[in-house]
Parts: sequence; C-alpha cells; structure tokens
Amino acid sequence: MTSLGGEDIRRSINLAISIVMPTLNEARAIGGVLRDVNGRAYDVLVVDGNSKDGTAEIARRLGARVLVQNGRGKGAALREAFDIVDGDIIVMIDADGSMQPSEIDLYVRALASGADVVKGSRFLPGGRSDDISIFRRLGNIFFLSLVNLLWSTNYTDLCYGFTGFRKDALKKLYPYLESKSFEIETEIFIKAKRMGLKVVEVPSVEYRRKHGKSNLSSVHDGLRILRRIFLEFINEHRTRNHGK
Repeated sequence: MTSLGGEDIRRSINLAISIVMPTLNEARAIGGVLRDVNGRAYDVLVVDGNSKDGTAEIARRLGARVLVQNGRGKGAALREAFDIVDGDIIVMIDADGSMQPSEIDLYVRALASGADVVKGSRFLPGGRSDDISIFRRLGNIFFLSLVNLLWSTNYTDLCYGFTGFRKDALKKLYPYLESKSFEIETEIFIKAKRMGLKVVEVPSVEYRRKHGKSNLSSVHDGLRILRRIFLEFINEHRTRNHGK
C-alpha cells in the first residue's frame, strides 16, 4: 500500500501538522532531514540550543522557523517549543538523521484516529534500532520495566523521543513538564499515563545518526532518568495522600 505524503494526509484529515525539531550542532545532518520533512509539506519549528556550527542558519535557509532556546538541554528546548507551537498535531523528531520523516504518517494517522499521544517503539514488530548499544539497551529495559511496574503501563520502549501529540493533549501536558535534558521523554510518558491520556505506540526504525556523536551520556543521563522516575512516583503518592 502506498503511503500518503504529508500534504495528502493534511488534506484528508483537515488538520494542521507541526514538526518540532530540537538541535545542537547538527549542521552536517539537519539539511537532509529538513529536505525530507519539507517535501512532506509540514510546518517545521527548529529549536536550536545555540549551535556553533551554523545549524540555525541552515534551518532558516531551508524554510524552517527557528527558535533559539534560552535554557540548555533537550528537555528545556522542547518545553520552550511546546509553549509556542500551534499545529493541531505536533510531532517531535530528532535532527541527526536517526529518525525517518516518512514515519510521521503513522503518528498522524494514529492521532487522527483518537490517540492523544503516539510514541515510537523500536521494539514493536516492524521496528528496530541500528544505533542502540548493549549498555543503552539494558538501561532502557530496566527503566521501561520500572515504569511499567509503577504505573501499570504496557510500553515496549521508553528512552526514545519520536513522539506525536494532539494539540489539546499537549496543552494539558506541557505546563507540568519539568525536565531539562533527555529524561523529558520518560517524564512525558509517565505524566501522560497519570493524566489519563490515551497513549498509543507505533513501530519505528532508528538508524545510526548521520554524523558526529550523540549529546546523550549513558551514565549521566541514565541517572537523570532514574531520578525522574522516582520523583514522579513520590509526587504521585504525595498527591494521593493529600487528596485523602
């Protein structure tokens, strides 16, 4: 079956689709990603973390709106973007070439069919990762098992940021987001569950990043993710106890 391009999907569902792309020194990769996204006729907001390699200039030249973030870190970038993005459907995707814009169709269709949040999973049938190390895979399994246990979720992936939202769901969710770095994804999926939002997973293929090295630190960011999980658990139980 032939996949509809972005313009055809927007016409069929009559919804405005915005893409949020956090960046930091991705000048060698962002051009290819933006050309693919632009070919699908989406509105694109690039949130740049004060890159030193011309990333923001390339994004502007290729037609993206660029927001230079005030804070530091991926979480801070996304929270700033969520405050101003205005599509009916919002999809966040990385700029390093590891996530494929052609998959955005899956997110849009699931959101148009009633999901509030759609998260990519590298571990559903049809998904995979060409980039994840054994250490990161084990960490993801540990954090995933912990979240599924504590919140009775059935997620198959956790530390992966290819995610889509309906506008009303994001407006409900984002004022409560606090994360500054890569733990933002874990916080989103926990709080979406806590708020009763309908979360749907779709298969996603993660390729190796096109150039350079990831800004993610397995140990440092792993500890931040673990801290976020426990903070959410403690805060939830405090809220329950105060409500009694």
